[in-house]
Amino acid sequence: MKQHISSVALVVKEYDEAIEWYTTKLNFTVLEDTKLSETKRWVMIAPPGAKECSLLLAKATKPEQSNAIGNQTGGRVFLFLFTDDFWRDYKNMLAQNITFVRQPAEEEHGTVAVFKDLYGNLWDLIQPSTKNKALRI
Repeated sequence: MKQHISSVALVVKEYDEAIEWYTTKLNFTVLEDTKLSETKRWVMIAPPGAKECSLLLAKATKPEQSNAIGNQTGGRVFLFLFTDDFWRDYKNMLAQNITFVRQPAEEEHGTVAVFKDLYGNLWDLIQPSTKNKALRI
C-alpha cells in the first residue's frame, strides 16, 4: 500500500492576499484556483518542485476559524519547508523581508531557521542532513 498526505489546510484571512504573499515571498506556485461559490474557492499552492504535498488556502468564515489564523498550532512550528540549498533560500527570504524568529543553526537533523508567514504561523526552513535518510528531499 502507498499513501501520502496530499495537502494541509491553512486558514487565511483572504485568498488573494495569501496567494500574493506565498507566490512573491516564497516563490510558491498556484496549482489550482477554482471558484466554488460566491465566497468559497479551492486554492492549492506549493513550493517549487513539490511533488506530493501542497497547501489548501482556506478562507476563515467563522469566528473560531478567524481566531486560528496565524496560530493553528498554539505557537509551535506549524509547517516545514525543506530545501536543497538552505543559504540560497535564507538569503532570498531575507531580501523579501521575511521575519526570522530563530536564526540559522546546524542541528543533527540539518540546517534550520524559523520564520513567520504573513499571518504569524511559524515555519522551519530546513536543509536536511545527508545523514538522516527519513528527512531527505
